[in-house]
Amino acid sequence: MTRTPTLSAVALLLLATPLAAQISFGGHPYGDKAEKRGMPPAVVEEFPALDHDRLIAEDEARYASGVKGPFRFGFEHAVHLSLDNSGSWATMPNGDRVWRLMLHCPGALSINLQWSEYIIPEGARMFIYNEAGQVRGGFTAGSNPGHTAFGTAPLGGDRLTVEYIEPPGLAGQGRLTISNVVHGYRYIGVGAKSGEQRDFGDSGPCNVNTICPEGDDWRAEIRSVARIMLGGGLCSGSLLNNCANDSTPYFLTARHCTVDNETNASWVFLFNWESPVCDPTENAPMDHTITGCDKLLEWQGTDGSFLRLSSTPPEEFEPYFSGWDASGATPDTIVGIHHPRGDIKKICSSFGPIGQDNINAGSGDADCWHAPQWDIGTTEQGSSGSAIWDQNHRVIGQLYGGQASCSNNVNDYYGRFDLLYPQISQWLGECGDTLDGFDPGAFVPVPLDAAITSIGQVPRVNCNTDSIRPMVTLKNNGEGPIGYANIQYAVDGTAMGVIPWYGTIQPLQTTNVMLPAMALPNGMHQLKVTVADPNNDIDTNPLNNADSVTFLVNDPVILSVVRMNLDRYGTETRWRIETQDGYLAHQGGPYNNSSNGYTVNTQVCLSHDCYIFTVTDDVGDGMCCGYGEGSYQITDTLGNVLLDGDGTFGYEASTQFCVDWVGIHEKPANDAIVVAPNPNNGQFVAYLPAARGLRTVRAQDALGRVVWSRGVAAGMDRLDMDLSHLARGAYILVAEGAGRRAVQRVVIQP
Repeated sequence: MTRTPTLSAVALLLLATPLAAQISFGGHPYGDKAEKRGMPPAVVEEFPALDHDRLIAEDEARYASGVKGPFRFGFEHAVHLSLDNSGSWATMPNGDRVWRLMLHCPGALSINLQWSEYIIPEGARMFIYNEAGQVRGGFTAGSNPGHTAFGTAPLGGDRLTVEYIEPPGLAGQGRLTISNVVHGYRYIGVGAKSGEQRDFGDSGPCNVNTICPEGDDWRAEIRSVARIMLGGGLCSGSLLNNCANDSTPYFLTARHCTVDNETNASWVFLFNWESPVCDPTENAPMDHTITGCDKLLEWQGTDGSFLRLSSTPPEEFEPYFSGWDASGATPDTIVGIHHPRGDIKKICSSFGPIGQDNINAGSGDADCWHAPQWDIGTTEQGSSGSAIWDQNHRVIGQLYGGQASCSNNVNDYYGRFDLLYPQISQWLGECGDTLDGFDPGAFVPVPLDAAITSIGQVPRVNCNTDSIRPMVTLKNNGEGPIGYANIQYAVDGTAMGVIPWYGTIQPLQTTNVMLPAMALPNGMHQLKVTVADPNNDIDTNPLNNADSVTFLVNDPVILSVVRMNLDRYGTETRWRIETQDGYLAHQGGPYNNSSNGYTVNTQVCLSHDCYIFTVTDDVGDGMCCGYGEGSYQITDTLGNVLLDGDGTFGYEASTQFCVDWVGIHEKPANDAIVVAPNPNNGQFVAYLPAARGLRTVRAQDALGRVVWSRGVAAGMDRLDMDLSHLARGAYILVAEGAGRRAVQRVVIQP
């Protein structure tokens, strides 16, 4: 599915990001392709192997006792590794000085690092990368401005290389000291090995994604919540507003997450990691991060920790600073927003009653709000520090501990904000007992504004079906409720229909509207959906009334296979299949590096058409030339080769290939199967001129599966076939034996 946002505008927005919020600035290290550049292997720092099962058992025992966090995913090795006492230096032909150090944590699922000293002069860069060729960086002077400590998110695998590059004239100006090497023993979405771990969705099944309808009333507060990586542990927390409404990045979390951890200058705060759809959970970018904070207060009385982030979240993060209530009034209901088990952001609700208690959940007595049960969702390890909001959308506490989980959804305890507030009022200011939230990019609604915000359930390529049934998201951006609207839809510029919608959408809420099923011919199409006549009136903002998607219909098809025989540097290789009109139908890569190269098979959905296959190499040496003898091939499910190529192509090779009813080339007339009548309702007669040499006749569906077969006796030249039990559509009839094969397409119609 292709959308039509202004990509250049998005790119400009990213370029406009204040340096204070950026973690990396792109570029390429030298050592990820050391072999090609003639560089010697990096010096290796070895660490002891760990017993993952024992560490996980310790975590689960702590969790069972009611301690909510931090959610531990890694074991921290305390080290002192600097540019002076470890690694090795090399000088490149252009004069750049390069320092490299490989860290080996046997059996680790991931590795992340903390630097106690991070001083990089302007013009120098630092990278980290693993053996699979995944690269993070370049990290520069602007990655953590005003601070001399740093932290990076986990990178998959048990070997990680740190590389620091100083251009000529900057020699000796940089200072880097690694203070903690975190051996990951749980997967938390770091891409260690393809298909081996979950990138998201590892929290309990009762958790609810924030994009679901349960989050509709809490869109602003959701934007205030972040996941915190504190070395080898994960917690949650929220931005808080102050009386000046000035976007100072004050942040509330739990004391038991931060106490005795003095690496706060290298903690990583991740905002906006949220599933884009309600169900099933889908992954999302994890690039809205800020590194480092100052500890302002850790107070045992309510297990509160009050921080100030190293920089203010920039405009493209769409930050929101939550309001608060320091009155101590008992709430009617509460809502929590958090990252359970470090997972993608979730929301939970309790409809009361809410009480008060003093409890020791593993790190001392604290005065808390008591949530006896959750009616929607739950909390888990990693939720620690996350706020609860009352019915007035104001923070009244942060999670301390409790027993709640999907299997035992009772008893959670939140440190009381009303008792913490006197300790932090010097920073938040004194403006009464309550303060509403602050939105720096506050949206000013117009009187009546209905918008189409998305079109779902339309795949980019509709494989072996001529029908789509889209789901449209209708949003109310106006000041009052919307109870009626017309949903108009058109395909390829031709109006298809109008659906009158009735219901109630409150301001800033959404609803999903199903469109009727539409049968479309083979080829590329555009669906455009428009909302009109909200409340039988004129929409005061027509600019957001329409959305469109472009997609392919491939019916009938045979699924084909793209086989990539990679060289050792899979990270350099990508491929794509485009239609003659330039529509991207399928793509693959980059892949992981491997010491011996390997083969990747990818199924693709093709139709009776011609395509352009393009393979690219980032370095320009193809998949060959001393690094492995690579090649590529496209075949259909009958084994017919549609395209074949070797790895000697430089930067790029493009080849046209055509699919004759998905690659099936029928034999000449004297060898062909003749089927009559064709198409019909399934009662066929097949005439077999070469029957003496044939032994079997079979029918295959569009996926290559055999759905019917018969033996053919010697001398038999006619076969009556009853395929009426099969579904409507196209099939391939294959007759073979004695070293010969003939094929014919048959179509079953009602």
